[in-house]
Amino acid sequence: MLPDFQFRKSTFSNDEAECVEVALNISDIVALRDSKVPDGPILRVSPAPWNAFREALVTGTFDR
Repeated sequence: MLPDFQFRKSTFSNDEAECVEVALNISDIVALRDSKVPDGPILRVSPAPWNAFREALVTGTFDR
């Protein structure tokens, strides 16, 4: 049985460019899915790698 993830859409999503939904409501799991395919696969990661990824995005680590 799947956990009852409560997904929220990225603030960068809109009607023309939907992207990622994230669920943070289950302890020790961060769940991600494609907002265009809500019944599709769900990527699950632990909070530490998710936080490191978010920090890298915010600080521009992936910018060229």
